[in-house]
Amino acid sequence: MKLHFLGTTGYHPNRKRDTACLMIPEVGVILDAGTGLFRARDLIATDELHIFLTHTHLDHVVGLTFLLDVVYEKPVKQIYVYLEREKHSVIRDHLYHSMLFPVPPNFEFRDLEQDVYGLPGGGSLRHFPLEHPGGCRGFRLDWPGHHLAYVTDTTAQPQNDYEPHLHGLDLLVHEAYFPDGMEDRAELTGHSCLTPVLKLANRVQPGKLYLMHLNPLDEDNQWLDLNAARRVFGSVFMPSDGDAVDF
Repeated sequence: MKLHFLGTTGYHPNRKRDTACLMIPEVGVILDAGTGLFRARDLIATDELHIFLTHTHLDHVVGLTFLLDVVYEKPVKQIYVYLEREKHSVIRDHLYHSMLFPVPPNFEFRDLEQDVYGLPGGGSLRHFPLEHPGGCRGFRLDWPGHHLAYVTDTTAQPQNDYEPHLHGLDLLVHEAYFPDGMEDRAELTGHSCLTPVLKLANRVQPGKLYLMHLNPLDEDNQWLDLNAARRVFGSVFMPSDGDAVDF
């Protein structure tokens, strides 16, 4: 299976990166709908799209307003958007308020309340809570022989509640918004510094660790030293928008 990085930064786009969005085209699964969602148009391979939202901060949902063009003249017959029930109104009444966006795309909300969701291709998705202002969910996706987790918008700590969900992974995608030395800022905003993420990866031992939700001010990728990082966890990578990796 192949995971496509459509948007890899957070908060706002910069000249090289759009905000958070991942896609597995062969099964029509999209994780988060940041500004990178526009890239999904060239990858659509199914007649359904299943969009799972970690939370409703704008950098993770604004791409939902792009859907009219994303699916234009594509074979998509149905779009499902999964998020916690109490947050449906955030999208419906605010993002698609008539004064902001007059013609909402046609999709169906589904509550993110079951423990496990079936996915096309015989897969499953489990979700788990993350600490972040306003709340956030992490996702674990499993198919036979393919195991992926997506953790964004949280503060990696030595003691945390989500680590038990991260064992036995081929690929862990985890945010690393701040370089080491900005722990106070990370704690304030609900984000992670690099070394705690690397130490987490050392404990759960994924096949590969990919860093995303990168700080948009670091346009030239100089804040996070991957050579030093690999002395803590060897298989760590920093994807660019448009990259695709097997898992």
